[in-house]
Amino acid sequence: MRLVESRLRKEMQSRYPFVDELVRYGCMLGGKRLRPALLLLTAKACGEVREEHIVLATVLEMIHTATLVHDDVLDRAEQRRRLATVNSRWDNEASILLGDFLFSHAFFLASTTGDAFACREIGLSTNRVCEGEIRQKGSRGQYDLAEDEYLDIIDAKTAELCACACHLGAHYAGATADVVEQMTHFGRELGIAFQIADDLLDLYGNEDDIGKSLGTDLDQRLLTLPTIYTLRESTVEDRGRLLSAMQEESPELHSLLFDAFSRYDAVAYTRRRGDEYVAKAIRRLSPLSDSPAKSVLDRIARFVVDRSF
Repeated sequence: MRLVESRLRKEMQSRYPFVDELVRYGCMLGGKRLRPALLLLTAKACGEVREEHIVLATVLEMIHTATLVHDDVLDRAEQRRRLATVNSRWDNEASILLGDFLFSHAFFLASTTGDAFACREIGLSTNRVCEGEIRQKGSRGQYDLAEDEYLDIIDAKTAELCACACHLGAHYAGATADVVEQMTHFGRELGIAFQIADDLLDLYGNEDDIGKSLGTDLDQRLLTLPTIYTLRESTVEDRGRLLSAMQEESPELHSLLFDAFSRYDAVAYTRRRGDEYVAKAIRRLSPLSDSPAKSVLDRIARFVVDRSF
């Protein structure tokens, strides 16, 4: 990971002062480095880490950072990683342009591998991430959203880059086609579990612990798994009361919803679904020989649903 961090610092800069300030600040707002870690650990578990892995891990983190910067605009978020978001420190224009800069530079960097395969896979994955975000926007206020549709959306917007990371890690380590396929599934299932846990944290997390703005899903009229499950399982009377509060944007919505979560065990159901995806992901590791890298991948999968940040 040290090599990826070093490469990120090298790539995320500009000779123009304001651009440089924005890009360096964006680097600090980046995520938990989950996607680079998945790529490198998969490479190590399947063979060895090569220069292509370092470059592509950097590319995926730049793309992920670009999506976060754009997400903060959509969510009107004010905090990420205990720092002011780009849109709150500067404005939406700066955020959109920074995200565009990171996307374009990431694709240039991917091209330096000299392999069209990497560019094609990253391009397809990035397109699916954007498609997932658009689908999520289209689902705002869609109070009859089905669980399968929700899962398909988070598969695209969150799990896709995790799947891509594992796919590239295995492919460039020379893994067999079967192992590449299993590791791609591992990344996808881990990513879905990660987003399910993230949606719970958005409802029940502590902003000081997590370091980012919370409650944005409800504010944006986006249904996540606890709400979808509660609306599906509730009585006709309870469902009608909740839907009225949602449609009218009632100030009592939060208290009504959290009371319903408790009565219908929505949190337990959501955690159980996350655990199911983690179990699926861990089974995907079975073709790999035992190694420290495989053990870490197993621990990461178990951690994603139990984390508090």
